[in-house]
Amino acid sequence: MKLIILSVVAALAIAAPQYNLVEPSPKQQQPQSTYNLPAAASSRAGSFERVEVVPILRDDRVMEEDGRYSLDVETANGIVYSQSGSPEGPEGAVIKAGQYSYTAPDGTLVELKYVADENGFQPQSDLLPIAPEFPHDIPQFVLDQIDFAREEDAARAQAEASQVRSSNSYAAPPPPPRAASNSYVAPQQ
Repeated sequence: MKLIILSVVAALAIAAPQYNLVEPSPKQQQPQSTYNLPAAASSRAGSFERVEVVPILRDDRVMEEDGRYSLDVETANGIVYSQSGSPEGPEGAVIKAGQYSYTAPDGTLVELKYVADENGFQPQSDLLPIAPEFPHDIPQFVLDQIDFAREEDAARAQAEASQVRSSNSYAAPPPPPRAASNSYVAPQQ
């Protein structure tokens, strides 16, 4: 136990920060009073992009005491966002529904409607990709194998059910198995 405590104390002493308490010698180089940016950075330093501030035209937020809410936002650059929600999901989870729209840089109007509930986020939009149809019919041998497996499962279930039924009826118990023994037991008279 003493060895463990001693090793922990030694580890803490080694891990403690080490400070150099020696005064700097006057030979050390003094910091420069001016600083020059590297060439690559100095060429970018004066060119700041001007960011346009987009005014918010409408920002309506309604919070009800029972947990329901609605949010409507519209900006001057054409972004429109609307969302509402209520705690109607399992265990009081909030179910949300909403939509947003904006104009893409190429001029396309992007509109998306969504529902977010216990089934996850479910967006709907003409611009979202649609999954392709199944590329081919299922071959007949696969369908035959599925039918065969279904028949096997039904037969197995029927066999198990008949076993349960027969075990519920009364019958004489089977004789106990004879154990091999190295000791002799005399017959009783």
